[in-house]
Amino acid sequence: MYLIHATLRAPAAGVQLPPHTRELVRALADADAEGGSVGGCGPVEHVSTHPHVLPDPILGVYLIADSLHTAERRTEALCRRALDEVPALRGWTVGRVGAPLVTSYYEQLLLASSGPAGRIRPGPLSSS
Repeated sequence: MYLIHATLRAPAAGVQLPPHTRELVRALADADAEGGSVGGCGPVEHVSTHPHVLPDPILGVYLIADSLHTAERRTEALCRRALDEVPALRGWTVGRVGAPLVTSYYEQLLLASSGPAGRIRPGPLSSS
């Protein structure tokens, strides 16, 4: 399963993402899954929205895919279809689509003191 974020750009300054965007996109994904549409987004487990992120709101899609590339491609297809077919989302555009980095994990790694051969945690070295 992958979490893919898609930024959504408003049609004009000050326009807010509709509060029911998550439900609208999820309904579209469910319709794809039930209808088996060609070029659909594939199995979607969950959709979330982050409407107050700046500079652009983010749509988070958790989906099952064979690879990260496939998950990103399917998420972009779902978003583009939603922006074309859902009246409340017309005029919005899709920005960056990709897997988010979990920054707190990587910040912890950067702040940790490294040991031999770049080891991050203490402990015995393996015998191999």
